[in-house]
Amino acid sequence: MYTIEMAYAQMRQLQELADRSRAHQPPAARRADKTRTPRRAKKR
Repeated sequence: MYTIEMAYAQMRQLQELADRSRAHQPPAARRADKTRTPRRAKKR
């Protein structure tokens, strides 16, 4: 059975991996990543 706790744990792992990979980029790439606009509009 797949629980919400398992989903949250997986999301945390993915976020940590993204943060780690972002930390290894040069400063210019990191700035560009922060200023990038979302690819699609959020639903209301």
